[in-house]
Amino acid sequence: MVALSAGGARAPRYAFPQLPAPLLFVLGGLSLYMGAALAVNLFKELSPSAVAWLRIFGSAVVLLAWRRPRISTWSKRRLVLAGVFGLITTVMNVTFYEAMSRMPLGNAVAIEFAGPVAVAAFGSRTRRDILALLMVTLGVVLIAQVEWKSSPLGLLLVGAAAVLWAGYIVLGKMVATGGNGIDDLAVGTAIGALVLSPLAWTTGSVWTSGRLLVLGVGVGVLSSVIPYGIDQVVLARVGRARFAVLLALLPLTASVIGVVVLRQIPHLTEALGALAVILGVALRSADSAS
Repeated sequence: MVALSAGGARAPRYAFPQLPAPLLFVLGGLSLYMGAALAVNLFKELSPSAVAWLRIFGSAVVLLAWRRPRISTWSKRRLVLAGVFGLITTVMNVTFYEAMSRMPLGNAVAIEFAGPVAVAAFGSRTRRDILALLMVTLGVVLIAQVEWKSSPLGLLLVGAAAVLWAGYIVLGKMVATGGNGIDDLAVGTAIGALVLSPLAWTTGSVWTSGRLLVLGVGVGVLSSVIPYGIDQVVLARVGRARFAVLLALLPLTASVIGVVVLRQIPHLTEALGALAVILGVALRSADSAS
């Protein structure tokens, strides 16, 4: 997946470069929401913060074992950037899981999309960008069927997750193009897990239960290793604005999982929302990467 450059640093070389970015996002979304379903089941035995920390811990272990990054060759700036990126990603996961335990998943996802939508709006330059953004925003709202009468704490938490998601996109682009994205993701995730390691005390019986530990690591692989790895591949190809719009494929993917796995047939408004998202993504993707 990577090759060594003449200077000894690892330069990204992507597997399956012929796959279009929207398809990669669908694959990442399938993994992400299967992991979310597994996490929701774990809420019955562990706190949301504990599950979020286990997710990061598990993904850090897997990524470090896979990549084995040689951080001794890194610059101080690259290490700090990876650490900040990892910490933002970790806190984003904790706040979103806590919000998800207080409100319906669809509502939480819709509100959290304020983050990437804001990034896309900031990066917009043409009428096509603005129209695509409006279509995607409409589609996200229709699919998620936002209910504004949610718990105040839940709204505060998911609002924080939205801000952190915007930071994840901005810093993620810098990480993806400033070194080797997946190696930096591995180191950053490990730093984030270390800084928030006090949350490990809230995991309770997980350290004496092989089943819970395996499930926690499974959440990390499905919800972090696979989708965040795909994010780094896509972020190295496209600009932040296009990436933020492509993220709108996630609620569409969640709807597909709802139909196939949970037998949840969408209502007319949800179907119209899915169509709006598809049209918005197609419109934005037809333009050059920003």
